[in-house]
Amino acid sequence: MENIAISQKTKEVFPELSIMKARRYDSLFKGRNLPSFVRDYILRRFTNNEGVVDEKAVKEYLNTKMPSDSEILKQRLLNGESVNITTRFTVSTDMALGRVRFHMPDVGISSSTYVSQELLEKSEDPLTDGEHWGNITLLYVEPQGKRKGYALMTSYKAFEPYRIDLSYYLEARSNFTTEEWIDFLIAAMEYNPEEFSEEQKHEIIARLLPLVEPRLNMIELGPKGTGKSYVYNNLSKHAWLLAGGRTTRAKLFYNKATKQFGVMKNYDVVGIDEITTFQFSDPDEMQSIMKSYLEAGKAAVDNVMFQSECGLMLMGNIPLDKDMKPLNPSYAQSLPEMFRESATMDRFHGFIEGWRLPRLSKDHIIEGWVLNCEYFSSVLHILRFSSEYDRIFTELVDIPHGCDLRDKKAVQRLATAYHKLLFPHIRSLADIEPDQVDTFKLLYDRYCLQPAIYRRQIIRDQCHRIDKEFKPEVSEFSIVDLPYIEDIENEPVVNEEVEDLPFEDLPIEEEIIEEQTVEETPEEEAFEEEAPIEEEVPVEEEVPIEEESSEEVPGVEDPIVEEYDEEDNGEEELGEVANNLVA
Repeated sequence: MENIAISQKTKEVFPELSIMKARRYDSLFKGRNLPSFVRDYILRRFTNNEGVVDEKAVKEYLNTKMPSDSEILKQRLLNGESVNITTRFTVSTDMALGRVRFHMPDVGISSSTYVSQELLEKSEDPLTDGEHWGNITLLYVEPQGKRKGYALMTSYKAFEPYRIDLSYYLEARSNFTTEEWIDFLIAAMEYNPEEFSEEQKHEIIARLLPLVEPRLNMIELGPKGTGKSYVYNNLSKHAWLLAGGRTTRAKLFYNKATKQFGVMKNYDVVGIDEITTFQFSDPDEMQSIMKSYLEAGKAAVDNVMFQSECGLMLMGNIPLDKDMKPLNPSYAQSLPEMFRESATMDRFHGFIEGWRLPRLSKDHIIEGWVLNCEYFSSVLHILRFSSEYDRIFTELVDIPHGCDLRDKKAVQRLATAYHKLLFPHIRSLADIEPDQVDTFKLLYDRYCLQPAIYRRQIIRDQCHRIDKEFKPEVSEFSIVDLPYIEDIENEPVVNEEVEDLPFEDLPIEEEIIEEQTVEETPEEEAFEEEAPIEEEVPVEEEVPIEEESSEEVPGVEDPIVEEYDEEDNGEEELGEVANNLVA
């Protein structure tokens, strides 16, 4: 269902980066398990300014660059053809042979595959162990004597179709009111904001928090069918979803046998789906490593120190009553035993109450112009490394005396993540007009600090239910010199705490806001060089790095193959004042 207002504004503000989403185009990708950011790239390439897709060109592109028939692909290789495709693949180092292997699970090629040594030495895009999306060229090296034949990767270009100009995105934010921007974010997640209440909208955008802030660890429990795992499986190539029901220390952290790091080394966030029934091999070892990592971002495995900025997201179902409320107020009882221990639970920063969200239907899926997923996820990835937002928390928030250190870290990380999502254009208080600083304090308190406290409070409550040694309440964080405001009756009131939700509207004086316009347009980087049909790439589910038996490789010289490169005034509500607060 189309949200006309936000759709049109997205098209106006992001004319070169918006994509028309419509269910009638879904059939073009039938039978192909492509993540949203890949489908968006393909659709945008073949969509005109009116949002009409050249369906014939899309099909030709898919058949040429993303073949789904593995047997045809193998036959082309055996016939001596150099094959150039766009695909998902994993890389692993074979220490015994001193070679680097690649595997293409979506194409059905997973053995007798190697990466050219010349490519490893000269490629501008590093081929580190783990999953990659990109355009690659393959050829077949025939058997020689007793040595078997194998497929050789001779070129690789990572799937990065856009040059990200962060300043463009920040300026564009100034064209939206706060509430409009929340709708914009939800539409970018492929949901129709008109179908959700204000409360539900805030639960949905909370799913983006681990993508924008380093080492932010969260839990979401709720009913089935609310889209808990969709974001981490489709929105970003920087996210990895584990959904196999079982995992090991080797897959997550470090494989002692192959001396390879696990998936938490190379991603912004790793999500574990169906956590309520998930199993971990050697739970005692896993819990020890997990506690160390969740606390400090590093853990020792034998004599190897594992270190990463990856966040952990646990997702699962929870038993609910007829009113869609948890049957058991101790939510930890729905988690595997290793997470029920208070010290482990305390290392998670926030909690998403999935039971507040509806079961998704077709009406909840957006139709209309939305921001391109690949561009959006890349912006979130870049914002992870912006430290200025963290400094604003330090300047604005009064840390209570004797505050629990983990509460402080959790609230700060959550509030900073909300800031990056909702007010990315405000990067320094010094850049705000003096007469608007108080207004921004109110905005920050309502949209960043109070939601952060609220989500951390749920974790604190769960720790107290497990172990009475933990205090039941989070310390009282507050904004420094939070101003008085006037309600519609012109009576002075203070920013009172919200009993149920931290998102209740706050009244404020009427202000007129000048429109901010975007002057520059981002450049799209060519993903491919030749062929009228260019290249691109998807993201998918996890492909664990497993140990493989060593296979003898011919000592022939790797052949060299040509590489492929391929207006508006403010209204009378608090959220809108953010329009003028441009860093």
